[in-house]
Amino acid sequence: MTKTTNSPSRDAGSRPPLVTRPLLMRFVSITGASTSFFLLLSVVPLYAETSGGGGSAAGPATGALMVATVVGELATPRLVARFGYRLVLATGLVLLGAPALVLTASADMVWIVSVCLVRGLGFAFTVVAGGALTASLIPPERRGEGLALVGIVSGVPSLVALPLGVWLVGHVGYAPVCLAGGLAALAAIVSVPGLPDREPASKRSVTMLSGLRTAALLRPAAVFAATALAAGILVTFLPLAVPSASLGLVSVALFAQSAAATVARWVAGRHSDRRGPAGLVLPGLAAAAAGTLLTAMTHRPVAAMAGVALFGIGFGVIQNATLTLMYARVSAAGYGTVSALWNVAYDAGMGVGALGFGVLADGVGYPVAFALTAALMLTAVAPARRDRRHGERLG
Repeated sequence: MTKTTNSPSRDAGSRPPLVTRPLLMRFVSITGASTSFFLLLSVVPLYAETSGGGGSAAGPATGALMVATVVGELATPRLVARFGYRLVLATGLVLLGAPALVLTASADMVWIVSVCLVRGLGFAFTVVAGGALTASLIPPERRGEGLALVGIVSGVPSLVALPLGVWLVGHVGYAPVCLAGGLAALAAIVSVPGLPDREPASKRSVTMLSGLRTAALLRPAAVFAATALAAGILVTFLPLAVPSASLGLVSVALFAQSAAATVARWVAGRHSDRRGPAGLVLPGLAAAAAGTLLTAMTHRPVAAMAGVALFGIGFGVIQNATLTLMYARVSAAGYGTVSALWNVAYDAGMGVGALGFGVLADGVGYPVAFALTAALMLTAVAPARRDRRHGERLG
């Protein structure tokens, strides 16, 4: 891998335009995929639980989604190199949207898990192929701001869709919500022909194997994975952890988390272009861990809501800082690998969190399990500090 310089431009007037027609077209597929994914992210575990699986069914539902996503993300860079961005992205939108249309055809856990597996594979295609394509459309000197803007475009649907899905289930039922989630992804396919396709053949792509051997990429990915672990726990178990009388506040808390993360990504991106992203990693990690600890106060809804919002701030900062760092450490030929590694960290963290937390909470209860999660997140301080000292060295 080769390192490219990421020196922010001091002359605002000389900066290249950020928003172009291809990027606007890309925003359409981002919005469709994000809406489809987040509208059902908390709904499917609830469906699994209310269909007779109990609280223990929530973890496998989210876990299956994330496991399939991780497997798909590892394979996507090679698929993009062979078939190009457009075909892989369009296939991902189909696999993400079509299974959602038939989720409620059965309440059997095998069926629910199968739907989650297919949707996870589709989501992997959309985020890795789409992420690499997006990075190629952003000027390097405006990378932090550009990724922040992309974060807002993807964050607004999650801001609305994540709590809206839970709210809608209580008012219209599962089938209409699943229908809406499926159509959101399928409708976005119309934007794909307007996007550029594969990178020029003269640029040799960077393999996943070489990416997995690069410490300067793995360290930020590990830090991000530690915060994503708590994200998977919150979206899966917060509706189950609070008293039933406070379920109305869950939608508010999920909205606050998404809103805080979206705003924090934008602020972090602006900061990154001016002063660099490295100094944001440790503060973001600390805020996310502190928020997770506050969420342990599940019988005090106001405190838990404040914790979820604080987690959102830290999570948003970590999202932008780690991804900006990783893109800055490779050439354009490595964008696909960076997108895959970062998204694997995201989804593997969420999947492990959802699967492991359910088992842990069954033994010690939700408050203690949230507190232990916060402690586990702090183990990422070690790679974060090491990356601050040695982040410019590529292995």
